[in-house]
Amino acid sequence: QVQLMESGGAAVQAGGSLRLSCAASHNIDGRYCMSWFRQEPGEERERVASFDSDGEITYAYFVEGRFAISKDNAKNTLYLQMNSLKPEDTGVYYCAAQPILPIGPTTYCSGQKYWGQGTQVTVSS
Repeated sequence: QVQLMESGGAAVQAGGSLRLSCAASHNIDGRYCMSWFRQEPGEERERVASFDSDGEITYAYFVEGRFAISKDNAKNTLYLQMNSLKPEDTGVYYCAAQPILPIGPTTYCSGQKYWGQGTQVTVSS
């Protein structure tokens, strides 16, 4: 079971930037689909950005063009570069790992998710 630890959250002003990190306890390359989610108080957790099982990247529409997900496989670390931050980006940001499973000639992300403890991002206007 992979363990995840996020860092990098902070309080910033609107228009600012932050870089979040998620350190995994062991190798994630080719083993896990990796994602960033966020959650505001009283709201459901929502997906922000993901690497899928074949390494393709997808973004939620509300961060497209402002956020960038990346990973350093040598360091077992996932990143989220957040630019042009808005007050509505405020929340606890979590990284998630889903085991990659085979299905026929291809692969998919398992429904099982492993979560980190989260890191708080607060954007003031």
